[in-house]
Amino acid sequence: MFRAALFDMDRTLVRKETATLFVRYQRERGEATWRDLARAVYWVTQYTLGIVDAPAVAEKALRQFKGTREEALEDKCADWFVSHVQQHVCELGRVAVERHRAQGDIVAIVTGATRYGAGPVARYLGIEHVVASDLEVRDGVFTGRFIAPLCYGHGKIERTQRLADRLGFAIEDATFYSDSLTDLPLLERVREPVCVNPDPRLLRLAKKRGWRVERW
Repeated sequence: MFRAALFDMDRTLVRKETATLFVRYQRERGEATWRDLARAVYWVTQYTLGIVDAPAVAEKALRQFKGTREEALEDKCADWFVSHVQQHVCELGRVAVERHRAQGDIVAIVTGATRYGAGPVARYLGIEHVVASDLEVRDGVFTGRFIAPLCYGHGKIERTQRLADRLGFAIEDATFYSDSLTDLPLLERVREPVCVNPDPRLLRLAKKRGWRVERW
């Protein structure tokens, strides 16, 4: 059976929160205000701390995409990646990806972001598989809603399990790299949890449980 290496994206493979970087990109293009940026930072902070209703926040955030054509967002995310994200991709993350690939492991990004945001990162690092939050699309246009479950908390396990069933690996035999305590459900499920640039709560837990800690 194949083994898998699963990588969170924000503050793991990428040093920054990509949601905030996207709003900065929008602001520079005149598509968002400083208030929008402040709201994004506030939501991301709550999301990271696990003290927010993630589906409710996602629903509010996705309203801006209602009526937008899917290909338009794909093009915008490709441009945004080059201008705002690529410089923050961790070199040690790239090394870890290459190491697992050389070992013959299945490599995947598992992120709460959408596949439109994660796709450019995956392509840049040569990662074939992306497990992410899905947006509802009808006739090539976003409805402004997401498809449950979000790839967050236990939703990450459900969505990763779909990939595992399709590719033939066991989550219980996988390695998972993450920075956040909100990923605890998946960290506890895998064989090898690796805490990368961990937030304070995850760092305390990692020390208590003897989990590997890396700084990228």
